[in-house]
Amino acid sequence: MPFKIALSGLHAASMDLNVTGNNIANANTVGFKQSRAEFVDVYASAYGAVSAITSGSGVRTDNVRQMFSQGNVEYTDNSSDLAITGQGFFVVKDSKGRYLTRNGTFGLDRDGYVNNATGQNLQIFPVANAATATTPTTFNYGTLTDLQLSNTIGAPVATTTVLANFNLDANIDASINGNYTGNSLYSSAAAGVPGTALAFNPANTATYDYSTATTIYDSLGASHTAMMYFRKVTDVVIPVNNAWQTYLYVDGTLIRPSNTNTAGSVTSEAAGTDAGLLSFSTNGTLSATTSSSTGLPVRTTLAYSRITTTTGSAPIDLTIDFGGTTQYGSDFAANTLSQDGFSTGRLTGFDVEGNGQVFARYTNGNRTVLGMVALANVPNPQGLRQKGDSLWTESFEAGDTVIGQPGTASLGLIQSGALESSTVEIADQLVNLIVAQRNYQANAQVIQAADQITQTLMNIR
Repeated sequence: MPFKIALSGLHAASMDLNVTGNNIANANTVGFKQSRAEFVDVYASAYGAVSAITSGSGVRTDNVRQMFSQGNVEYTDNSSDLAITGQGFFVVKDSKGRYLTRNGTFGLDRDGYVNNATGQNLQIFPVANAATATTPTTFNYGTLTDLQLSNTIGAPVATTTVLANFNLDANIDASINGNYTGNSLYSSAAAGVPGTALAFNPANTATYDYSTATTIYDSLGASHTAMMYFRKVTDVVIPVNNAWQTYLYVDGTLIRPSNTNTAGSVTSEAAGTDAGLLSFSTNGTLSATTSSSTGLPVRTTLAYSRITTTTGSAPIDLTIDFGGTTQYGSDFAANTLSQDGFSTGRLTGFDVEGNGQVFARYTNGNRTVLGMVALANVPNPQGLRQKGDSLWTESFEAGDTVIGQPGTASLGLIQSGALESSTVEIADQLVNLIVAQRNYQANAQVIQAADQITQTLMNIR
């Protein structure tokens, strides 16, 4: 009798409706992957073979297959939201175990751990060695740990390098062997008349052409004002109008260059050598000519060792890099004036780069590497077991889990401030809903027809 055959059809259509309804219900679930119900026919067969006249015994659900296609990436205003573009899963963990997810809605708990809405902590590769001047940051790829942001004050960093890129106006007149001509700024005589050279004095604007300031920091994070002064001079070796003296004052105290000997070693300056010397070629770029009149070799960088402070910090060892400074016939301009030190700062958030590196962001503008977000992948994602809460658990059918750095092998990249939307297409699901409904109605008609046939047999006298 066809009752059981039709009943199996009802069960199959009901399963199809359940799967379709679940897809529609999760149309707005972040990271959700739509599923489809797969069915196979059923034949009752004896040992050996199936009879050629067997009509079949109905249908059964063979599998509910997850469709792991890429969802659309939608940008948000929350930097802790993460999306994966490409293959892979975020790894999260709690006291009960480890899980995989495509849902990147992460936030901070009271202890600074980055976790999802159900309390699983995001897993990262910890930092093995912090970056130095010559080597990048390295990570321990053999260990996973919870991502935690500390709410403590960020440690200060002492300034070691100032990047100073200026244009010094070539139209400024220069001095000749200490006597200034044609420039009343430097002369006690009238303009255009040779006079006695005026000694450099930061309090007297007639003794220099330009000045600018920047803030530097000591090892305790205290700020100090570094003033740089420039005045054009003429040297017997350097061509006329192509030499500039530069003076450095920190908190009003003269700081002498410490590495100006021609042998290249770091030594103290001789008496009277208060200034560094910048020399320019005839095309306006920095050159490296030694000054015979002052004994100061010309370089693109000047070092100042052991600048003492009154805060109790370690002395500041400072290098000013003038690379890129020019002498063109236009007004003085500070194109670049930056330094690598930081004061203390408080945590404001964290950033995740495309390759997974996580940086803590502080109010002082500093960023500290906390680790690298780990991504996982399996040979057969459809074999993963759905746990709920947008989580999957690993299984034998999925294959061995490979955990690695985003952007390597088969793993995708991470987009910060974005979320991956559900892969459910409502239009497709509504069509599937109609088909499943018609299938259910058709199987119900089979049962009705079989009932009428049975009733006919029961009425035979």
